[in-house]
Amino acid sequence: MSNHFSLEGKNAFVTGGSRGIGRAIAIGLAKAGADVAFTYRSQREEAENVVREIAAIGRRSIALWMDVAQRQSVEAAARDGASALGAISILVNNAGINKPTDFDSVTDQDWDDILSTNLKGPFVCAQVFLPLLAQAGGGSIVHIGSVSGQYGGPRTAHYAASKAGLISLAQVIARFGAQHGVRSNVVAAGLIASDMGSAGLAAQSVQKAAENILLKRLGTTEDVADAVVFLASDASSYITAQTLNVNGGLYF
Repeated sequence: MSNHFSLEGKNAFVTGGSRGIGRAIAIGLAKAGADVAFTYRSQREEAENVVREIAAIGRRSIALWMDVAQRQSVEAAARDGASALGAISILVNNAGINKPTDFDSVTDQDWDDILSTNLKGPFVCAQVFLPLLAQAGGGSIVHIGSVSGQYGGPRTAHYAASKAGLISLAQVIARFGAQHGVRSNVVAAGLIASDMGSAGLAAQSVQKAAENILLKRLGTTEDVADAVVFLASDASSYITAQTLNVNGGLYF
């Protein structure tokens, strides 16, 4: 009996895989049997560490420099990833930035930077990778969203708007991708103890939100990675255009 949860023989591409949630996703996919190409922007040393960790699991991986909001950069990384590993059938749109700021202090530049990375980035990546996934005989795109995009995150207007937009984008991609055998889903992460999260977690409004987590703990990066592995695998073959909330019951 084949194991639907296994990613054996599949190749994945993860944006922003050098640390935090992205790193956990790259390692989780490798543990499930996939070979993994992942990108980084400034954390080159961390990226090389992840390559070593994946090699220790016995899988192949490659770390690629990429700017998610620049189409040529995405196209180049897609080519390099496919030539290193072979046909890609899993894309994880994880790369994201945040800058927790009260609404009246968000600058135009902050808005543009965050929307460009968090929303335009996944759009560009999906456009570039859809034909590759279709050529591979179909596959799965998983977008990393956030509870902020569902309840209007307290101090992050730009981040919340980008993550709300991502849910809609994922649904449009699901409609378009279905004919090519490509599924598209969102994993909406709650309060996760990660590098990027720690700055935001210190805020009082976030501390208050944390009190409402039914499971009484912060999420781990592995909690998010496990959901991604499920949505990347054949175990979720009848799931598309959905948002899977990984938030410990913080929001429902």
